[in-house]
Amino acid sequence: MISLVSACFLGLGFVAQQHAAYREPLGEILHPSLLLHLIRSRLWLAGIGLMLTGQIFSGLALYEAEVAKVGPLLATNLLFALTAAHVIYQEHLSWVEWLGALLVSGGVALFLVFGQPHGGSSPGSGSARWLAAAFVIVVAAGLVLASLRCSLQTKAILLAGAAGMLYGLQDALTRGSLLTLREGLHVLAGSWQPYVVPLVALIGLLLGQSAFDAAPLRISLPATTAAEPIVGIVLGIAIFAERLRVTPEALAGEVVGLIAMVAGIFILGQSPFLAKSEQAAPPRPGSKPR
Repeated sequence: MISLVSACFLGLGFVAQQHAAYREPLGEILHPSLLLHLIRSRLWLAGIGLMLTGQIFSGLALYEAEVAKVGPLLATNLLFALTAAHVIYQEHLSWVEWLGALLVSGGVALFLVFGQPHGGSSPGSGSARWLAAAFVIVVAAGLVLASLRCSLQTKAILLAGAAGMLYGLQDALTRGSLLTLREGLHVLAGSWQPYVVPLVALIGLLLGQSAFDAAPLRISLPATTAAEPIVGIVLGIAIFAERLRVTPEALAGEVVGLIAMVAGIFILGQSPFLAKSEQAAPPRPGSKPR
């Protein structure tokens, strides 16, 4: 339940942030000046406030449950984003949106029912398991580099995917910090994870806002929403030794669930509601044509 509350706030926050970021000049993509300009926007600040609230709830969820269990539930943030857009524009949902919503929610349910993520423990700050986090950073950096020579839509997808990967890493780092906190505040203060979380969150925020600046939600959000839970599941298994059921039936259900979830996310990404921001407000003077 806490994870769903977090997803709700995250989805609402993404809608507000994208409406503000899409007004910014394209030349500010990947530049810290983008965040400096956005911080002057009340709408963007409201979106950040909603996102931070969602992060607090996700932290509470990660304190109690495994990353592989919380991550898929956070993927439902796109459902809440779509609902918010539906309310704003007062239009009825088509069968395509309902299909996407069914696939996302059904896929998450399938994965959790068949996978039953359980177990896991803190690997310790010096454990070699944390090398999996470095691998995520390398892949995310590769997506960012690949985006530099791409068209706007492809750039938005790659940057959004990199942001989602860092959000998944942020979930894992948060889980690690909270597990370490159980050993005492002095132990937490002596570990590196809590100091890295804000840095990863800030870089992820810049990548996410750059994706929002480059393209509307229907293009820029699905990749983030899909990447975060997948990376979270992988890191939960690789770093925290979280376990899934591995019987043939369970593995089939888990794979089908993940495929359905990702397919539903990208179907919802094509919703006309999430494309409204293309006409919501023109970019500021000095922007290149989109």
